[in-house]
Amino acid sequence: MAEAQLSRSIGDVPPSRIRELANIAFKMDGVLKLYFGESNLPTPQYIKNAAVRALQEGFTFYTHNAGLPSLRQAIAEKYEELHRVKLDPESEIVVTASGVQALNLTLRCLLDPEDEAILLTPAWPNASAIVRLCSAVPKEIPLALRAPRYEIDFDAIEAATNSRTRLLVYTSPSNPLGWVATEQDQTRLLQFCQQRGLWLLADEVYERLYYAGPVAPSILRKCQRNDAVVVAHSFSKSYCMTGWRLGWVAGRADLLRKASEMNEFVVSHAPSMVQKAGEVALREGEAEIRSMVEALKENLAFCQAVLESMPRVVLPSPEGAFYLFPKIEGLNDSFDFCKRLLLEKRVGLAPGVAFGRGGEGSVRLCYAADRSVLEPALARLGEFLSRES
Repeated sequence: MAEAQLSRSIGDVPPSRIRELANIAFKMDGVLKLYFGESNLPTPQYIKNAAVRALQEGFTFYTHNAGLPSLRQAIAEKYEELHRVKLDPESEIVVTASGVQALNLTLRCLLDPEDEAILLTPAWPNASAIVRLCSAVPKEIPLALRAPRYEIDFDAIEAATNSRTRLLVYTSPSNPLGWVATEQDQTRLLQFCQQRGLWLLADEVYERLYYAGPVAPSILRKCQRNDAVVVAHSFSKSYCMTGWRLGWVAGRADLLRKASEMNEFVVSHAPSMVQKAGEVALREGEAEIRSMVEALKENLAFCQAVLESMPRVVLPSPEGAFYLFPKIEGLNDSFDFCKRLLLEKRVGLAPGVAFGRGGEGSVRLCYAADRSVLEPALARLGEFLSRES
């Protein structure tokens, strides 16, 4: 009897190296967990109250595939408030069930089998995996570390572009680097894509976690509405809503029309009561965000001071998000390093190799955790590094 086979594209997607470590940690007690990208703060009470209120008011039925009009309007108002960018909530915004689904929906609308996508790395691995799920080819271009910050290697991007290239993907602020694209970076990326007829996809999930102002500059400030530009976003990080699974896509109307239609065949729409909670988060969340960013700045300063005192550590300075990505001199197997650190010291970090080209030799630390977790975790890391020096 012939054996039924799994799809080839599924086989092309490697499992998450972060989850591989986390699955080990789940079976252990007393692990100081800094491998996932989330705050240990619970969702603010006003957002939880909004979800309960929405349930009581009957928001338990289907919504538009593109999401509730009231939420899309709230998103449009926030873009005008923060970026002075006017979006049409009817045609240029689609609500999604998470930032991951925002990326998935967008990439599936743009890529055919054997197309190529350029991705700036090190980066959260999901975008590269989704490209493979589309039976397309991810081409990773590492950012170049030129102290004290990372820079885009435009020559490498040019060399990687060919007739099969369909889009370029970048993340700003970056997970895992904390790097933020400058105005000049954004202009050059946009011009590069315009000249070659490519789509430009920006993951701006961390835009509110920015240390030089209230919001990191969006690529939407640079482009015209007919430019081939799309932004993926999420409520997870700014509003401590990781488990709620709510995000959105904003960009050119023809893509967003198809994304809305395709939403039907992926998830139909984000949960109705969660959408109402997101609406309230956007309209009432500014004080909470300011407070969280101030706490993150304090955690960042503490972690930087401790890490810079450790042997072998080279530490680029982040400009946003809530990650540090220290490079450890002489390290050539970051997964093995993180696994041994977990088993011996019960400290969970994410291996740099999980973030694609340019990530090996580094580890990612999420400093959004409480100080009661950060302090002992860094002390144990220091002990581990000193022993290995």
